Parts: sequence; C-alpha cells; structure tokens
Amino acid sequence: MSAAASHRSRTTLIQVCNSLISTTHFTLLPKPPIIIQCSHFTKTSHSSTKNYDPLDDFSPFKHSHNEETVINPIERRLLVLGLVKIMKLFGNRECAFAFFKLVFRDESENIVRACCVACHVLAMQGFRIVAQDVLAWMMWRIGVCRGEEVVEVMWRGHFGYESDFSVLDSVMRAFVKVDMHSQALEVLGRMRRVGVQPCLSALSGLFRLLIRVGDYGSVWKLFRDMVKEGPRPSSITFNVLIHGFCKKGEIQTGESLLYLMSKFFCEADVYTYNILINAYCIRGQTLNSLSWVHLMVESGCTPSTATFSTIINALSKEGNIVEARSVFDQMQDMGVSPNTIVYNALMDGFVKAREIDQATMLFEEMRNNNVKADGVTFNILVAGFYKYGKDENVDHLLRDLSMPDLLPDYSLPDVSVARLCWVGRPDEATELVEDMLKKGLPLTVIAFNSIISAYSKQGLEKKAFDAYHMMIKYGVTPSFSTCNSLLMCLSRNGKLQEAEELMWYMREREFSVNRVALTVLIDGYFKIGDVTGAQRLWHYMNNNNTAADAIAFSAFIDGLSKAGLVEEAYSVFLAMKNKGLVPNNFAYNSLIAGFCNGWKLNEALKLEKEMRQRGLLPDLFTNNIIINGYCKQGRMKAAINTFMDMHNIGLVPDIVTYNTLISGYCKGFDMVNAGNLVHKMYNSGWDPDITTYNIRIHGFCGSRRVNRAVLVFNELLSSGVIPNTVTYNTMLNAICNDILDRAMILTAKLLKMAFVPNIVTTNLLLSHLRKQGLPERTLMWGHHLKQICHEFDEITYKILEQAERNVKEDVVYLRGTSGKSLFLDFLMYLTYDYLYRNRVYGETDISAIRMLDDGSSKPLEATTHVYQQSMLEVNK
Repeated sequence: MSAAASHRSRTTLIQVCNSLISTTHFTLLPKPPIIIQCSHFTKTSHSSTKNYDPLDDFSPFKHSHNEETVINPIERRLLVLGLVKIMKLFGNRECAFAFFKLVFRDESENIVRACCVACHVLAMQGFRIVAQDVLAWMMWRIGVCRGEEVVEVMWRGHFGYESDFSVLDSVMRAFVKVDMHSQALEVLGRMRRVGVQPCLSALSGLFRLLIRVGDYGSVWKLFRDMVKEGPRPSSITFNVLIHGFCKKGEIQTGESLLYLMSKFFCEADVYTYNILINAYCIRGQTLNSLSWVHLMVESGCTPSTATFSTIINALSKEGNIVEARSVFDQMQDMGVSPNTIVYNALMDGFVKAREIDQATMLFEEMRNNNVKADGVTFNILVAGFYKYGKDENVDHLLRDLSMPDLLPDYSLPDVSVARLCWVGRPDEATELVEDMLKKGLPLTVIAFNSIISAYSKQGLEKKAFDAYHMMIKYGVTPSFSTCNSLLMCLSRNGKLQEAEELMWYMREREFSVNRVALTVLIDGYFKIGDVTGAQRLWHYMNNNNTAADAIAFSAFIDGLSKAGLVEEAYSVFLAMKNKGLVPNNFAYNSLIAGFCNGWKLNEALKLEKEMRQRGLLPDLFTNNIIINGYCKQGRMKAAINTFMDMHNIGLVPDIVTYNTLISGYCKGFDMVNAGNLVHKMYNSGWDPDITTYNIRIHGFCGSRRVNRAVLVFNELLSSGVIPNTVTYNTMLNAICNDILDRAMILTAKLLKMAFVPNIVTTNLLLSHLRKQGLPERTLMWGHHLKQICHEFDEITYKILEQAERNVKEDVVYLRGTSGKSLFLDFLMYLTYDYLYRNRVYGETDISAIRMLDDGSSKPLEATTHVYQQSMLEVNK
C-alpha cells in the first residue's frame, strides 16, 4: 500500500471514530426489527431501553458524550490504526461486523463518507464480505433516498484501494441484501458501462430479489443481457430461477427453464430436480413428483436423501402412509441411506395415521441403524404417546435418549426444554432457555417452538408472543411450527381477525407460513360459526398455489358437516379423492356424522361400507355415530345390532355409546330397556355421568313420571355427581307441570344447590307463564329481562310475539289457580334476581326492581312474600 493511501486510511478512520456511542444490538442482517401486533399489545424484537448493557464497559463514552474528555488525539489515532487488526482478531464475520456496529452508529454525511473509506480499507485487506455487510447496514440506516450518495462516494474514492469490479460488486450486493432492487439494477448498469463483467453469484442474488418482488420484466431483461454480454448462465443460475418461479407457484415456467438448460450447455443436477419435486409436493401433486423422480433416474441423475425426504414427507401428510413406507424401503434398495429428517417424516406420518406402535418400531430401527435422533424426533413420539394413552412410554423414551451417542450434543438443550413443556412447565422451560442463552449454549428453533406451543395450548397468548420475541432477539429464524402455534393460540382465544392479520403480516415478510396455518384459521372460523370466513380462506388456499393436504381437506369437511352443509362437504370429499389424497377415519367420520344429523342414514351407511372396502376399519367414533343415527330414527333394534357387532370386532363401547342408546330408549319412552342398559353399563365398568342422569331424568319427566325423575335426581346427588344447568332446567320444567305442593318441595331442593339459570331457564318460565293465561306478565318479565341486557334467542322472541298476539286478540284462557300463577311468578323473580345481580355492569343503569301493576297483580314484593315464607318453612 502506498504512503498516500495509508495516510488517507488513517485520516478517514480517525474521523469515523467520532461516531463512537455506548449501545448496540447484535443483528447481522440489516433489516428493521420484527414487529408483531395484536389488539392488546405491540412489541418489537428488542427493547428501546436497557438498565444495563455489558458492552458499555467497552465504550470510551460510558459516562460522557464528550469524546475529548476520554481520549486525546494521539490515543484516538492509535485506536484507528488498530481497528482493522481488531476486526481480524475476531476470527469470524459476525463478530467483526457486530464490533463495527458497536462503534459506528452515526449516519451524518461525514460519517457516511468515512464508513465508505473504511469499506475500501477492509476490501483492500481481504475482508470484502465484511465490507459488504458494513455497506448494507449503512444503506439500511440512511435509506433509499441517500443510496445514490453512497454509490458516488464509493466510486470516487475507490482508486488506490480496490478495483472497479470490487467496489461495484460490493455496492450491488449490499443493495440486494437490503432489498433495494432498483438501485442494484442501476449499479449493474454502471458495471456494464465501465466495461466490468458482473459476478455470477451476485447476479443469482439479484435474480432471487427480482422474482421475490415480482419484477419479472427485469428478470427476463437481465437474463437476455447475460446471454448477450455475459457472463453466460450456469446451472446455478438456472436453479435460482427455477426455485424462484416455483416458489411463486409458476411451476410451468420452472419446467420450461429446465428444458432450456441444455441449449446453454448446462445440465440439470440433483438440485434442479429436487426443486421441481418439492414444488409439486407442496401443491399436493405427489404423483407428478414421483414421475419426476423416474425422469431424474432416466437422465442419469441419482436421487439424494433430500429427494426421498421430500416425497416421504408429502405422502405422510396426505395420509398415504403405506406408499410412504414403500418409498422409504425403495430408497434403501437404491443405496441411499435415510437420515434423521427422513425418519422423522415417516415417524410423524405413522403418528398421524394413529399407528403409534409402527412409529415406535421405526424409532428402534433408527437406533439400530445408528441414526441419531433430535428434538423433532422427541416431540413427534411424545405427542403420539400422550395422544394415544401411552404415557408410560415417555419415560422409556427419555431413558433411551439419555444413552450416549443416541442424541447429538446440539439437540440436548432442545430436548431438555421440550421435556419441561410436555409435562406442563413452560415457565421453567423459559427460565432454562434464558439461562442457556446467557451461558452461550446452542439452541435451535425447536426449543423456542416447544415453549410457544406449550403456551398456545394453555391459551397464554402474551407469554407465547414473549417467547417469540425472545426468539427473534437472539437471531433464531421462525419456522412453520412457530407461526402455526401463534395462530392456534389466537384462534383458540377467538381472535380470528388478529390471527389472519398476523398470517398476512408474516407472509409479506417471507416468514414460514404454509397450508397448516390456513387450516388452523379455517378450523377456527368454523368453531365460531363463521362458515363464510372459512369458505373464503379455503378458496384462497386453492387459488393461490397453496394446495390443501389431507388434513386441510378433513378439517374443511368436518366444518361443513357440522354446519349442516353435508352436500357441499361430500363434494369436497370427492374432490379430495380425485386429487389422489387418501381420506382417513376422521374425514369419513365427519361426513358420516353430517349425513346422520341430516337424516340421511342410508348415505352414511354407504360411506361406512366404502371405508371397509378401502381398508379402513370403522373405529369407536364411527360406530357411535351410526348408533346415534339409528336412535334418531327410532330404529333401536338396528342400533342394538350395531352395538353387538362392536363386541364381535373387538371394539369396547364407551360411555358415549351407552348414553346414546339410553337416550334412544328414553325418547321412545321405553324406560325399562333404558334401565336395563344402565345396569349393563355398570357391569361393564362404566359409572353413569351427568349426561346419563340428565337423559334419564328427562325421560321420566317426559313420560309424566316425576316421582321416578326425583328418585334419579336424588341418586345423582348421592353419587357425588355435580348437577349442571341442563339438570336444573329439566327439573324446573317438571316442577312447572307438577302439582303445587310437590313443586314447592322440589324448588326448595334446587334453591339449596344454588342453580345457575341461562337462556333456556328464562324461555321455559316465560312459556309456562303464557300457557297459564298470563300473557301480560310474560311481556312484563320479557321487558325487565331486556332492560338488564339478558340475551334473547329465536325461541324467546317467538314466545314474546305469541304473548303479544294473545294480549291484542284478548284471548280468554282457562287460567290456572291463583297459587300456581303466583308460584310461576316467584320462580321468574328468582331467575331475574340472579341475572340482575350477575349482569355485566356498566351496560345498563336501572333502578330497583318494581313490578308494574297490571290491575290484577300486586307489586313484586307483595306477590312473593308469602311464597318466600313458605319456601323457608319447607327448607327448614
């Protein structure tokens, strides 16, 4: 280096040191902090204030912003001369760049110029990559408007430091890194004008950016310029283009580029084929991807582990686990050894297909082949064990993973965190992660995903997002599972709009958002009854190159069936089969239930037969649905036959099976056979639950055998089962129809248990008041309920409309006794009093309750006083 150049570098670096400040943030990529917004909080990936920063100890201006009070000019010059040496001593690009950000944070014109010269010095010393990082960071700081300024300063000052190619290549790469594609194209134009040929790797980065932002015109112009002026496109260039277009859903363009490669003397390699195979798998066209594998082999290109991993993963997610296992065996026959990713993909498929024993056997095979497990393996198996009631296998798995050489060292922290999350201790897992990060232990996205998933399952939205922000702060890139867990958390809390906004936000920033995220939202919309919202997202999924898989189809079929749109659900079911996807038991059960609920039992039975023909054995859920369908139609003999067939094929009836049959008999007022089934249920080891008691009480009340209903009610209380609102409403309805003396006794018993009324309670009381010939009182109570914002349903409005019509028509009723009328008024008063005291405060301001005098009734206090005293006596 010449003396003049050395003098310039020293002078410039002295000027740069004037920007020393006391804080920094360790982020290599020069992008703005990631912001996730929800309605109740907004948080960035780093905090704006810090109580203590250990890096302050290295800043010369820790206690003062006046640099002259800390170091003198001679010391500053010595510091500047050692800057490059210091950056070299860090040993890696990330540390060197972090140190630069620690000391250079001012974007004034002088400092920008000084940083440009610093980049020249770094390039001259052989640190071009670090120089590009510094340039990119600086361009992000100063913005697009001043980008041209940097280009001119870098161009005018590069003589004596680096070549024309070096400076323009660094500037173009920096613009690409911060997504300034227009500025990058301008620099490329300057390179052409000065006679400098751009680098293939730099152009590949520019291609990626242009395709990502959708500037296809510039993509093809750049390609034509490469053909005419050089450098000639290589296989890597074509792979970048194919990958970019396939990612945008333009698979046909990607295929055309593959066939074009030979004209430029380029050969498709394993990466080229893998890109197209993966694109077809993402679109749900796995059969097409298999044809590409055959074409790949015929062309002399050997499939890699990644090739088979992609196909096995796609087949497993489609539910075609038999074909997935076949491909797994074929890859080994071809001499390709499966790795951890392949085993995990197939293992996950077995778990989703409810074949947990096959998944366990595959894990043993994995161990025998000396393939190390990782955190993903652990999560897949533990999820399966807990889901299918094999909790004891978790301890065996932990003992296996604790054996030496079975788990790689980098996965130990992930598994430790995941273990705490699975046992319901995510707070401890978070503390463990923070402690590991402070100690510098390696953590992957798996550990953070475990914490976020655990908080999401518990509905702890804020803690889930706090874990996400900690993940971003430490530079861990989110994965599909990260986004899906956050969306699931918002969906479970009923915040579908916020969940959808989050999904679009993450898609815009190219974070991992896949069809699972859309499936979560579709299922969420169905659960809140928003069928239109679910259908909108479904059409978006299928029209925007995010092909639905077997899970998405099953969720959509289930939602439509439960919403009563069984015909549309069946059309989706047929479309699922036409795509080559294999419906599982869940999809069949959802559709069978939809047909049964729609009184189309014959269609349901046809689907059950189809299940058997396809090799799917109807499970307990299927049989319960079929039995319920028979019971709804009163075909109890056929229901019992199905019940007996369950035993013949080894299925054990559960409490739902017995309750369904008991309900069928009770609806037909066959209380004898209902009682026999209760005894049979006892003998089979099942104790009646609250649903069993409610069914029997309702059956006896419906057949006007209130005495027996009371006996069952007493049996419920003595067994320790806690009555629910259905129990109370059923008994209350019986009270209103019963003789007055016994009704008072039953009411006293209900009052002792402090029952909680709901809309059903108010509806049945209003209905009984009207039927007792008291339409005016019915309207009066409806008015009072409306005043306290008690929510009405369609039945309430119908009752009130009938009462109003009765008043206008002056219908003459055969009124009940005065005592019965007062008794109904008393029950209505108790219900109203509870709802008034537990209303949502702040919505309505009403005065103390007073009964409107209708000319025939007394005020409320006078009306109920006698019966309150009577009830107290009975209570005693």
